[in-house]
Amino acid sequence: MKLSLDAIVQTLGGELWGSGSTEIGGITTLETAGPSDLSFLSNPRYQSQLQSCRAACVIVGMEMREVARLRGPYIATENPYLYFAKLTQLWKRLGEDAVQTGVHASAVIHPTAWVHPSASVGALCVVERGARIGAETILRAQVTIGERCMVGERCILHSGVVVGADGFGFAPDGERWEKIEQLGAVRIGNDVEIGANTCIDRGALQDTVIEDGVKLDNLIQIGHNVHIGRNTAMAGCAGVAGSATIGPNCTVGGGAIILGHLKVGEGVHVSAASVVSRTITKPGHYTGMFPIDENAVWERNAATLKQLHKLRERIKILEKEKSKP
Repeated sequence: MKLSLDAIVQTLGGELWGSGSTEIGGITTLETAGPSDLSFLSNPRYQSQLQSCRAACVIVGMEMREVARLRGPYIATENPYLYFAKLTQLWKRLGEDAVQTGVHASAVIHPTAWVHPSASVGALCVVERGARIGAETILRAQVTIGERCMVGERCILHSGVVVGADGFGFAPDGERWEKIEQLGAVRIGNDVEIGANTCIDRGALQDTVIEDGVKLDNLIQIGHNVHIGRNTAMAGCAGVAGSATIGPNCTVGGGAIILGHLKVGEGVHVSAASVVSRTITKPGHYTGMFPIDENAVWERNAATLKQLHKLRERIKILEKEKSKP
């Protein structure tokens, strides 16, 4: 596929310097771009790569126009990385690998389920009793949507996603466990993307809820009755235990864990591999990593660690007093 610079700018906007008739045959990085490719510079720290880039055109920020002009054609925009993201969407939409609507012949759709005619259901998918799939939503191969679960519009669920498996609920009965039937479902909003092999458990009594615009990476576990607010993004291998609530506009780094029944407020950003073991209401960036130990020892050490800064300041004061003549 080829696309002219004029066509790109007419669709996505931006300020073009150079010939609009130039045709682009690919999108790639500054380092690997060839004479028919379009590349982008989103971080000024990498501008040293700009002059040696062989791309037909480069997307740059407004502040980089003069530098980019020394190299050749460019498209200037306020947010090059966002422009690049929209360009990839345009390229996908117009290309040969654009998603086809409809249900693959090998998919299994329960007679009581409802799939919007504009949705795409891939090979070997299963949509169970009473489930609903919204307009323009894409289920990649081998996605399973459990009974009564709902997926909104313009969502993408990648291969192996399971929505609506039973939550992890068991009551102890002596040395054995008695299953608690999971009677809720899962409700997923619009514009949600869920990575490969991620699992979202159905609620025990009420529904598990994923609000509009949430982005979940691969291999994430969302426990029963979890509620994730709009536009929150979580990286791979994160886990959220049952009945936790995560507010809107949060980010959770890869491998991070949020314990059950806790609340994480709006605008909270959790570092990779951190463990959220208490409710957080104040927006900000949080990090917590501590070696595993016997629980009682760990709790004592954690309590001491929280006082470490105060102890440090006290030591400084004592050292100053000691050094006085």
